[in-house]
Amino acid sequence: MPSRRTVLAASAGVTAALAVGPTAQAAGPDDKALRRLVSRMTLKEKVGQLFVMRVYGHSATRPDQADIDANLREIGVRTAAELVAKYRVGGIIYFSWAHNTRDPHQIAALSNGIQKASLKLPRGLPVLISTDQEHGIVARVGKPATLLPGAMALGAGGSPTDAREAGRIGGAELRALGIRQDYAPVADVNVNPANPVIGVRSFGADPTAVAGLVAAQVKGYQGSGVAATAKHFPGHGDTAVDSHYGFPVIEHTRQQWETLDAPPFRAAIRAGIDSIMTAHIMVPALDPSGDPATLSRPILTGILRERLGYDGVVVTDSLGMQGVREKYGDDQVPVLALKAGVDQLLNPPSLDVAWNAVLNAVRAGELTEARLDRSVLRILRLKAKLGLLDKPYVTAAGVDRVVGVRRNLDAADRIAERTTTLLVNEGSLLPLSRRTHKKVLVVGADPASPSGTTGPPTAVLAAELASLGFTTSRLPTGTSPTQALIDQAVAAARGKDAVVVGTYNVTAGSTQRTLVERLLATGVPVVAVALRNPYDVAQLPQVKGCLAAYSWTDVEVRAAARVLAGRVAPRGRLPVPVQRADDPTRVLYAIGHGLSYRS
Repeated sequence: MPSRRTVLAASAGVTAALAVGPTAQAAGPDDKALRRLVSRMTLKEKVGQLFVMRVYGHSATRPDQADIDANLREIGVRTAAELVAKYRVGGIIYFSWAHNTRDPHQIAALSNGIQKASLKLPRGLPVLISTDQEHGIVARVGKPATLLPGAMALGAGGSPTDAREAGRIGGAELRALGIRQDYAPVADVNVNPANPVIGVRSFGADPTAVAGLVAAQVKGYQGSGVAATAKHFPGHGDTAVDSHYGFPVIEHTRQQWETLDAPPFRAAIRAGIDSIMTAHIMVPALDPSGDPATLSRPILTGILRERLGYDGVVVTDSLGMQGVREKYGDDQVPVLALKAGVDQLLNPPSLDVAWNAVLNAVRAGELTEARLDRSVLRILRLKAKLGLLDKPYVTAAGVDRVVGVRRNLDAADRIAERTTTLLVNEGSLLPLSRRTHKKVLVVGADPASPSGTTGPPTAVLAAELASLGFTTSRLPTGTSPTQALIDQAVAAARGKDAVVVGTYNVTAGSTQRTLVERLLATGVPVVAVALRNPYDVAQLPQVKGCLAAYSWTDVEVRAAARVLAGRVAPRGRLPVPVQRADDPTRVLYAIGHGLSYRS
């Protein structure tokens, strides 16, 4: 679709002027033009601009029937085009499970279709399309797009240059697809090994190191013309509850918050972050009311806006998550969020309920229209900065020129090779030699692929080792191997020179431990590759070799295989401490631990 040089006559020149500063928030002649745009909008249009909504389907106008049915059931519209027309939403979020992200050309066409549907409306504005493309274990856009190492892997690499380059590549590919806002990077400091929702999505447990990598990624993404989003403010790193399903409470004191949680968000703001996402967590030291941070004026206005000086876009985490629905009804949540200082309301369970709640709150005087105007202006500033007001469309040629090209794939491989961490290497078992360990059995977990388009990891490991000259066989045993599978693995290990076991979040009672113990008893050398959490090593005290890959996406698994084979040297260092399994008060491996091969 040809690009539309000027979407709105009143916005001519806005983008160029607003892109000068890092946060594009200084008032000027073109800011006045945006204010005039706001002044001409109806109240319903303003309400719509505040919402970022999911929608099912690969096409804006012709989705599959199953997606039409899902849209009618959940949103009351048939298509993305109808969603935009009915609610005038300012944003749409893509999900793989909503069938938005089949392949690059389809994604680009969907983006263009959404923009066309919105821009043909009276006073139509371009839509800010977003997604969660953190890389690592959270990726909505899969192959053939470039899949890069995730945050904790980059933390193990310890290179701001690599973090920035990963952001630059990821951002450039998203922009070519018409996605201009990425809900990354994660700025949470993962100080709790039992964290069920953040974990390897965090750069690590050292606030200073995390802050540096967050700032680097912000610059990488935004240098490619995509809005980065630091999340989840005020910090989701020390929780044992997943806010998707419960209401976490963070018991940090105010001083602990300043020391542990705040530094990455401060760094993101200094780096010119375009948007910040809230967390559905309670932090009594910051707000004793019992409200989640998403609905807390002391946290979002008092701390984020006033104390930290942030005046960019604030977006909620999904309003369908239990953490924000625990205390208030779905009609109250969006209104309270706006009162707290939020600008974008993400993915409410019922858009009709949420949209009408905001509209009625303004009509009843609970919210002022001036309050909405402030948020709409921030959103329009961001759209202008991202070039949406001048060039809302993308091209097929742009997709082919940028997405999944060889130089990006090669860069992802090089970055991944610098992240793999060698935790254990007793007797210099590693690297495996093709002379002495020619025949390799690969067993272990095959968790569902993060992107839906890669893996399974045992197959990737076996194939990569085979390409490096080993004779490999493979037996997937799952995350909870049965006795029958364990017996099969033991039988398959006979006659092999080495066994590589992919582990996934091993616990004290996990039968993955039993699998490893039985394989060790065969006398065949056993090497573990932790496919997610590096904490697995504490549960496997008898293994002679152990690597941490930090994710089971292809790029990280292939890098681990090259380290196993000695094709590249291990360079990663633990970005989190690993506590002993028998005494969690004692550290088994400290931050910075990582072995190298002797020359």
